[in-house]
Amino acid sequence: MNQVVVIGAGPQGLAAAAHLLERGIDLLVLEAGSGPAAAVAEWAHVRLFSKWSEVMDSASKRLLSTTEWAEPGEGYPTGGEWISQYLAPLASALGDRVRYGSRVVGVSKKGRDRSVDAGREEQPFVIHVVNTDGSEARIEAKSVIDASGTWGTPSPAGSGGLPAIGENAAAVAGVLGYQIPSTDDVQALAGKHVVVVGNGASAKTAIVQLARVVEQDPATQVTWVLRRGVVGNTFGGGEADELPERGALGVLAEKAVSDGHVALVTGFRTDSVSLNGAQAVLTADDGRSLELADQVIVLTGFRPDLSILSEVRLDVDLRLQAPSRVATEVDPNIHSCGSIRATGAADLAHPDAGLYIVGAKSYGRAPTFLALTGFEQVRSVAAELAGDHEAAERVDLVLPDTGVCGGAGLFDAPEETTGGGCCAVTPVGIDLTPALSN
Repeated sequence: MNQVVVIGAGPQGLAAAAHLLERGIDLLVLEAGSGPAAAVAEWAHVRLFSKWSEVMDSASKRLLSTTEWAEPGEGYPTGGEWISQYLAPLASALGDRVRYGSRVVGVSKKGRDRSVDAGREEQPFVIHVVNTDGSEARIEAKSVIDASGTWGTPSPAGSGGLPAIGENAAAVAGVLGYQIPSTDDVQALAGKHVVVVGNGASAKTAIVQLARVVEQDPATQVTWVLRRGVVGNTFGGGEADELPERGALGVLAEKAVSDGHVALVTGFRTDSVSLNGAQAVLTADDGRSLELADQVIVLTGFRPDLSILSEVRLDVDLRLQAPSRVATEVDPNIHSCGSIRATGAADLAHPDAGLYIVGAKSYGRAPTFLALTGFEQVRSVAAELAGDHEAAERVDLVLPDTGVCGGAGLFDAPEETTGGGCCAVTPVGIDLTPALSN
């Protein structure tokens, strides 16, 4: 069995397929959704802060050049444009190598659970799949590239890593959600009190959107909740950020606060979410409570779902849930994007040889992943699987700096402390045009 199975037909999964195909390696991409980049489709209205040239992979472009594809020009695509102008054509070029409606529910070694040593290295991987129609299948592979991402497992509002008391009930009631609102959703919040929890690019995007609603309807109230007791580099590196739109996003978020359109609450670690009819009250672990909110938007990042890999042997950092050698490079307590080294096959390998976790999932809980990072990872992994060790070891990427110090600063630092910040998960950004045009 010489087939390589790629889990996920998102940006990194499709790029991995293009590199494998270019290397002459037999491959199959398994995607749970009904089409390519199903997760991206859920935030199709959001504009990336990375421009077109930074969200297209080299091997993918070479494959697309053999079709009638027209390469996009300059500019910053929305998630929807990323799909329609690049990811969907790429999936089409890969043809029946991409299989939709195929959810991977487990990966193991054939006939061996994780505790069995005997003959383990000689056995192929077995990928357990549940199809849309409910049927099940097992697919064998010599190697597995897990590019399933983290979109399906957002981090909760609860400050201890677990959902706050009442958080799940509030989500079921529709008072609390975990996605950047669409233009229509944002406009529907006019005149209401909205609480945004989080401090990454997703949260800043929502803050900037909502600040514009406040300008249109001053009766709108927006509260921005930060867990840390320090503002510090909350707003990013500004003009020093080597991704200009990311820097501009922070500038706009800061202006929303300074103009009084958004109330900033720091050191608020949500302990409970109490429903009061169609509204909710957030209470912190120090007893403070916010005013009744009509909508709570939780944008606190994502975490990897490692459950499908429970029967294979992983070398994973206990804190970040990222491959151990990657974790040392992306730990947000130490690094910002610009201080992170690009990672390749050697960093992504696990004790079960031939298994790789790539893309956002490879960063675990670290919020510093960029699309460029994933493209470099899959280039290196494909080279390694092809036996081109020299190319696999080569680093073809220098990551853009955030314009802030490395690290995230002290968790309970006083207000005047200026610890570093961390950059945000890509793809997430904001349309910087004056109107809400996404």
